Amino acid sequence: MFSSVWNFIKRHKRKFIFTGAVVGGVYFLGKYAQKKLRELQEKEATEYIAQARRQFHFESNQRTCNMTVLSMLPPLKEAIVNQLNSESLTALLKTKPANKLEIWEDLKILSFTRTLVAVYSTCMLVVLLRIQLNVIGGYLYLDNSVGKNGTAPLTPPDVQQQYLSSIQHLLGDGLTELMSAVKKAVQNSLGGVSLKQSLSLLELEQQISWIRAEVESTSERSLSWYMLADDQEVLTDQACGLTEDDVMTIRLLNETRDMMDSPNFSTVLDACLNRGFSRLLDNLAEFFRPPPGDSAPSSAPDCLSVVSLPLAKVVPIINGQINTICSEIPSHFVQDLLLNDQVKEFAANVYETFSTPQELQK
Repeated sequence: MFSSVWNFIKRHKRKFIFTGAVVGGVYFLGKYAQKKLRELQEKEATEYIAQARRQFHFESNQRTCNMTVLSMLPPLKEAIVNQLNSESLTALLKTKPANKLEIWEDLKILSFTRTLVAVYSTCMLVVLLRIQLNVIGGYLYLDNSVGKNGTAPLTPPDVQQQYLSSIQHLLGDGLTELMSAVKKAVQNSLGGVSLKQSLSLLELEQQISWIRAEVESTSERSLSWYMLADDQEVLTDQACGLTEDDVMTIRLLNETRDMMDSPNFSTVLDACLNRGFSRLLDNLAEFFRPPPGDSAPSSAPDCLSVVSLPLAKVVPIINGQINTICSEIPSHFVQDLLLNDQVKEFAANVYETFSTPQELQK
């Protein structure tokens, strides 16, 4: 019996060897596939966790942006009111001076100037802080990411402070120059319009459009100049020296300038300005509605050209708009800017650019 089995094995030896090799190969191939599958699953899990962490950090950074904008609005409003103090003219009018008409003319120009400057500067503040805080946020993500432990931070606290202090240009020299440009345009547009002349909301919108066209199209400087000084010497002065931290600060300022020179920046700023001036007109529209019971049409856009107010009555209305525009309490005006889809997308692109490891190679 055993001899017959042995003879059978000898006759079919090659088949047994081949079958064994196949079975063994399949076994080890299966083990290899399982190992690679585990590695792939672990890699996907790691990437998912990293992406979720990055997304959480980005969303947290946007909330910081929003809170920072709100905290900066009171000092912005104070800077505007200090230089365009219409309240002093209002108080003077109450004394019934002999040059009453002259003071009213000054008040007209001042009121429109400070409200339009408030719109411009608030929009600029929103976009500029979106850039700066997402540049820093991106670098902070890299500093805190796996593999960066023990290496020098890309944005030390002192660098962050110096970099963010450049916002003072918008609240200082940039704001002063913006006021001059807007005041000149207001004078050219409304200087010859009598205080007794009645204007509808549509006519008022046209006046504002003319002012915007002059400020944005015929100005000797681009709007970005009012936000961040573009002279290299000034950037060096802002960095306060040539230490290692100062060199980092200048690099951040230059990167910010590059972002502001991009077409995307212009598109986003234009979108903010359009939304901001549209919201201003929405606020003014409340004062141009027909009285209750009036036979005039009350639905837009018909009533916009029917109801008219003397310019003298429009002046105090527009003069008070700064309190809504530069309010630290979230108003519809500020919310429209902070929640603008193009602003959000732009912020995401900035953060994406500066939170990727490739930036370390620059």
